[in-house]
This record gives sequence, structure tokens and C-alpha cells, in this order.
Amino acid sequence: MQRILSVVATCAIALMPALLTGGVLVAPALSTSGNVSSTSTATKTTTTTAVSAASVTTTGNGAPSGSHYNLNIIGVPKDKTADMTGNDGHRIFVQLTGGEDAGSLNGKLFTQLNRVNKIFLQPAPLGESFLVLDANATDSNGALFQLPADVSKTWTVWGRALGTPGGHADMTTCATTAGADLILGTADDEVICSLNTLSLDRKSGKSTFTNVSADLLFITITVDPTTNATLASCLTLTATTQVTLSLFNGCLQNYFWNYDNHGLKLLQLRFYPLASGTPGTP
Repeated sequence: MQRILSVVATCAIALMPALLTGGVLVAPALSTSGNVSSTSTATKTTTTTAVSAASVTTTGNGAPSGSHYNLNIIGVPKDKTADMTGNDGHRIFVQLTGGEDAGSLNGKLFTQLNRVNKIFLQPAPLGESFLVLDANATDSNGALFQLPADVSKTWTVWGRALGTPGGHADMTTCATTAGADLILGTADDEVICSLNTLSLDRKSGKSTFTNVSADLLFITITVDPTTNATLASCLTLTATTQVTLSLFNGCLQNYFWNYDNHGLKLLQLRFYPLASGTPGTP
């Protein structure tokens, strides 16, 4: 009996480091929580492409462990004037106080869009991956960020707000749909923004990462065949339906993130690969 108790005690001691370092397995949900929140939950249809939930080992800051791509979105009080095209540095500059409410963009002509605090998204060519193509979102052209073409299926993204407490920003995925001529890709294409908006508040204390994939790698919209026949036809919808589409779905064009900033100095994003169903595993 004494020998058995000795073995049990030895096993317990061996397990203690894992418990103390927070080595727990969690399933990352597409919904957000903590410092990052989502305004709505989409109703999935057959057109939906969703990221599979998977168990991952989290770090002390809430993010998965493993290799990842970093992107910092930095709020600056003064607009940048330097040419930042091709200036990849894993960061994009936005106005510290600036941008527009995403709801006000719906129905606007894309050709007349104010591009300040807009981060335009571009699918990467075959063999390439994440790359900041234009780091300046404070000028009239907006920023340009390249992501893998299948990013919504093969990656997750995690975010946290940093900087001086009190800052707030709203980040929404938007795209364009056919306008009055019912032809996608022409001058009268209109902006359509996701029903999900990522709300970021920099509170006092430690800020942890949260899975924000549902807001940044997908766009959730309501499609009405009577008002948007082209999009409904592309998605084979015959009734008004709320759908969630992956980035770069061909039924929409000109994807971008709308960044409405109210003093948030830094948003950190980390992109983790989904390999063998596990985010963070290269």
C-alpha cells in the first residue's frame, strides 16, 4: 500500500507544471467575447462556408500557441504622408479618430466611397500568403492587405485591443454587389456591409486575444431577391435569406474592412493556420 501511494504522489507532482502554466485545451468558437464582441449571429444556409471549431492549446494571453502571422493596426493622430505602397511591415496605419459607421455605407456607390480608414482585401496569388501591400489607410487610397484566397477555410484570426485605456473601434467586413444595372463589376456597384460588427474596447488591465474569425473572415448579409436579383441568383436564393459568405466569394467583389476608430491606438491581429483541424499547427 505504501508503495502505491508513493507512485500516485509522484504522478501528481509530474502533472502540476501543466496545470500551473494553463496548459488546457479549449474549443475556439466563431462567436466573440471579452474585449471583442459581435453584434449579431448569422443564420447559416447552404451558401455558408464556416471555420471548423478545433481544440487548441492556449497561451497566457488567450491566443493559440504555434506559428502565426502578425498584423498590427495602429491608430495615429496625424495622417501619414509617405508612400507606403509595397511597404510591408506587418502593420497598417489608420486615423486615431476617423472613419465611418459601416451602416451608413450600405447602398453607397463604390466609386464614390471615402477610402480613409478602409483596409482593402486582396486574394494572394498562387504560392503567396499574407502581405501588406499598402500600409497607409489615412490617405485617399486606403490600405491594401493580401490574404490567402482560401483564408476563411484554412485560417483563424484572433484579436486584442491595446494602448491607452478608453479607446474604442468598430471593424466591419464589407464588399460590393451589383447596382441598378444588375451587372456586378460596373461603375454603379454598391457597398454592402456585414451585419456583424467587431466592437473593440481598450479596458484597463490585461487584454487577451479572442477568436474574431466570424467578423473578419466572413461577411453576413441579408439577400432579398426583389431588391438584389443578381446576388440572389448567384447564390441560388429564391426567398429573402440571411447568409454568411467567406472572404473572396465570387458573388461579391471589392472586399474591405471598414475601421471606425474612436481613439483605439493598437489592434493586434494574429492569423493561425488550420492544419489537421488544429489552429496554430504549421
